[in-house]
Amino acid sequence: MEQENLAAKYALFLPHLDERQKRLYLATEAQALGKIGVPLVAKAAGCSTATIYRGIADIAQGEVMRPSTRRAGGGRKQLRTLDITLMTDLEKLVAPATRGDPESPLRWVSKSTEKLAQALKGMGHEVSADTVGRRLEDLGYSLQANAKTREGSDHIDRDAQFQHINQVVLAQQAAGNPVISVDCKKKELVGNFKNPGQEREKKKEPLETNVHDFPGELGKAIPYGIYDVNRNEGFVSVGCDHETSSFAVESIRRWWHTMGKKIYPEAKDILICCDGGGSNGHRRRQWKTELARLAKEEELTIHVCHLPPGTSKWNKIEHRMFSHISMNWRGRPLTSHEVILQLIGSTTTSKGLKITSSLDSDRYPCKIKISDAEMEALAILRDEFHPEWNYALLPHPA
Repeated sequence: MEQENLAAKYALFLPHLDERQKRLYLATEAQALGKIGVPLVAKAAGCSTATIYRGIADIAQGEVMRPSTRRAGGGRKQLRTLDITLMTDLEKLVAPATRGDPESPLRWVSKSTEKLAQALKGMGHEVSADTVGRRLEDLGYSLQANAKTREGSDHIDRDAQFQHINQVVLAQQAAGNPVISVDCKKKELVGNFKNPGQEREKKKEPLETNVHDFPGELGKAIPYGIYDVNRNEGFVSVGCDHETSSFAVESIRRWWHTMGKKIYPEAKDILICCDGGGSNGHRRRQWKTELARLAKEEELTIHVCHLPPGTSKWNKIEHRMFSHISMNWRGRPLTSHEVILQLIGSTTTSKGLKITSSLDSDRYPCKIKISDAEMEALAILRDEFHPEWNYALLPHPA
């Protein structure tokens, strides 16, 4: 914002000054702004830093020089004027199309101004890295990071599935039944490892962590979360073994025994909203068989609605619970499972979010095979609309 204000001011004032006056004025502006003054003023005024440094030197000498004004159009011509193919060749090098052009000299290297300058010299242009940077700005290029915006191909019934989920949620809430959003958070290394983010510490006294992120004796923590949409409350089961469907359903079972049964003593139905992949994916046989076992144990009808493909970020648990947990432990090494449980349990928000955490030290072996016969014996009731995404596990065969 400051640079934009300066640019607007200079655009109004500088045209009324001659070359030397501009140089001296910009030099005084840069000196007044301190260390960042020279590059900031140069960019706002559209001149080189050398011009401002020359003005600073003139001020330091203190000599009153005789006025001399160069006629309009005088001085050294800009390189893009003398070298008429420079801008065209430069744009060919940085254009997005070159990412798929095997003949481009910068196909497999970073497009820094130094590399671009070297490539242009190889094409017969005498140009420096600084000049390349200024010409890129003229062409409308700037440094950009990758933006996570593409979710993959949209399913034809994406919106229809969201509308279906909304209708089922409203119906379950009206009946006073629990509606939970479930998912597994990113696995975390347990130990003295660097955790992304910043936390306030004494100046020049950062927390020292291991240089290498090799898993230690404590292994990884696997936080599987259950978020109660009705009450803005959460439960996180922190596993120590593998993220399997058996672990996912066991986490739901623990939530039901710890919180759900007390909050909803009369409930006979539960609605689970979850992603279409991972340990709770709609293709996971073990996910369905374990849910069927839970339904039979607790005499519950467990309804399941999967989010359509490519929409996992819309799962409510992601932005209503997991994001706040990540903010709470940012910049802190997760040195033990106890520390992880404390940080999760102490996560709150201004809207009243409360989270209970529990450690699950059980073992969950991988690659458990579920036979066709077991799947056929399931007490499952599938919806007419996308039965692979919407179904209910019954406590007894229909």
